[in-house]
Amino acid sequence: KDKKSKKGKSEDDNDEGDDNGATHEFYGNPEDEGIYGGEDGAAEAAAEAPKGRGAKGKLSNKQRRKLRETQEAAEREAAVQAAALKATDFAVSATVQKQDEAWLNAIDVNIPSFTISAYGKTLFHNAELKIANGRKYGIVGPNGRGKSTLLKQMANGELPLPPLVDCLYVEQEVTADDTPAVDMVLAGDKRRTELMNREVEILRILESEAGDDLSLEEHERLQNELRDVTDELRARGNDSAEARALMLLNGLGFTKEMQRAPTKSFSGGWRMRVSIARALFLAPTLMLLDEPTNHLDLNAVLWLDSYLQKWKKTLIIVSHDEDFLDSVCTDIIHLDQQRLFYYRGNYSNFKDQLDIHKEKMLKEWEKNKKKFNQLKNKGSTNKKAAEQMAKKAKREAGARKGKNKGNDEDDDLTTAQLEQQMLAKPKDYEVHFDFPPPSELGPPIIQVDNISFGYPGGKKLFKNVNFGMDMDSRITIVGPNGVGKSTLLKLITGELDPTKGEVKINRHLRIARYHQHFVDILPKTETPVEFLRRIHTDVTYQEARNRLGRFGLEGSAHTIKMLNCSGGQKARVVFASMSFQNPHILILDEPTNNLDLESIDALIDAINDFQGGVIVVTHDARLIQATECVLWVVEDRNIAEQIGGFDAYRDEILDKLAKEEEEERRIAAEKQAKAEEERKIKLANIEERRKQRAKGGKPAANANAAAPPAAP
Repeated sequence: KDKKSKKGKSEDDNDEGDDNGATHEFYGNPEDEGIYGGEDGAAEAAAEAPKGRGAKGKLSNKQRRKLRETQEAAEREAAVQAAALKATDFAVSATVQKQDEAWLNAIDVNIPSFTISAYGKTLFHNAELKIANGRKYGIVGPNGRGKSTLLKQMANGELPLPPLVDCLYVEQEVTADDTPAVDMVLAGDKRRTELMNREVEILRILESEAGDDLSLEEHERLQNELRDVTDELRARGNDSAEARALMLLNGLGFTKEMQRAPTKSFSGGWRMRVSIARALFLAPTLMLLDEPTNHLDLNAVLWLDSYLQKWKKTLIIVSHDEDFLDSVCTDIIHLDQQRLFYYRGNYSNFKDQLDIHKEKMLKEWEKNKKKFNQLKNKGSTNKKAAEQMAKKAKREAGARKGKNKGNDEDDDLTTAQLEQQMLAKPKDYEVHFDFPPPSELGPPIIQVDNISFGYPGGKKLFKNVNFGMDMDSRITIVGPNGVGKSTLLKLITGELDPTKGEVKINRHLRIARYHQHFVDILPKTETPVEFLRRIHTDVTYQEARNRLGRFGLEGSAHTIKMLNCSGGQKARVVFASMSFQNPHILILDEPTNNLDLESIDALIDAINDFQGGVIVVTHDARLIQATECVLWVVEDRNIAEQIGGFDAYRDEILDKLAKEEEEERRIAAEKQAKAEEERKIKLANIEERRKQRAKGGKPAANANAAAPPAAP
């Protein structure tokens, strides 16, 4: 491990800020390098190279190694940038009658047939997209099949949406600048901003001496415009807009100080939360959320779960969080065999229905296989029998289409594609994770004695903390933002030293740690096999491939550059690497990010079967409950076991947030009443000036008139 400077090293993005940002200018610090050697580490080594011991300008072996790493890092970065400059190779076709009156007035989305290909691989073929207004859909399916691609193509217009459906895809974090977080949320409503600016401008004119010089007609016109602007702002809920924005940010974990802090003081993960808050504030007709819980801690996930349960508009979510999908979704869309299958109900209902669907598909295959064998027994070759069956299926499909006058999914399939579809045996997508049994170590294998810790210049995160761990320990660490969850993991692993006390670790202990940011810093120009063999030098080529296969990485991805691997594929590479360490303890920091639902099931089974200790930081409620981990709550600079388990913790969090929201509403109501009173005074003054002008007198200056508001 590259420990570098252990004291004072900032917490990673997952810990949501090292200490709530109370005394720091930056919230949610940049990601760590991790243990797998990112380009930053090589660059730092290069900077140190000239300072080595080489005599008379000659480089030592260590300096040559660092220089080589620097050159390789530069080559990797150049390859990444070159790949980024290439246009994304997506091909999209869709059958939509854009000039049809029903389409122009539709609030549902109905695309009878579409096909999407990427990098020469077909992701969707003759798929049908059906989205009913007001329903909340969860899209599920294995990693790499095109779930995120589907959302992107809807958002960018390649898959056309009816003109009455305004679509918002939450993908990128907000800009990092001097704009406070709450103002960044409010600024998302551009029409509101225009109206507020115009209101300020009209009031400035009418309350000034320049307004006295206007003609009666112009004065009347401005008053009418002001009335229209005020009415539209009121209809848009402007008086409560800031309160709603603050409530959203509070639910997503922003403290009062952070809500007013400039966005440039936040890390990318926190700016992504601002982006989510802005989308919720805008409430578009159709909102697309791609793995929204990946950017949140457990407390924020619990809040978002509760908030979206009451969502009234159309919502499409790609998520790996089964508990989240169960609570929020009214429908599930299953991506399978390059098509979309629709199921009413939440994820649990979908799983029950999927078993029935699989049985039906298997019976259909058995029926086709029987017909195929009958044709062969009559003397037909394999090819001839398959062609006869495919042609018959196309004739039947054409007859159905003529009868129903609708689209049929088999209509555009070639005979060869129908052969494959009819005769290919349905396969279940299965993933198996496992970690080898560790050698036995006597307890305690980790002993934390009276430790305290705080980052330089910040408040103390821990004070006089004591606990022990052995091979049977199963722990989930939870707590509000910035209390030090990831810092605690670093103290346990020795990446940080306590400012007081001691962490005693068995000298034979092997710890394997998963961190969500490891996925982002894997060497982009290495293949998964090359990476494993470089990190674990005694592993053979075939052993590396076998291990990757056990962790669900398809064979075609073993030898492609990591640059072209999805997040889920790279996560499997990290888990495979961890298994080669033969660990006694697994430390898993947000391990479900980038994994599909089937892989999370496999991870849960692997954790339950693992014979060593486990420490987990996660936002996934199902992972917490299914692994039966003890809940440790980090708060008040200490650690305490949660009495009542996860359900009790969830109830406490939601009750606390509800009280905070109620207080925000009370404060907002007071502000709203005050603003309304000030507006009435201004309008009364303007009306008085108008009456005096109508009588032919010069308006008197009003000493009580409120100063014109500053432009927002």
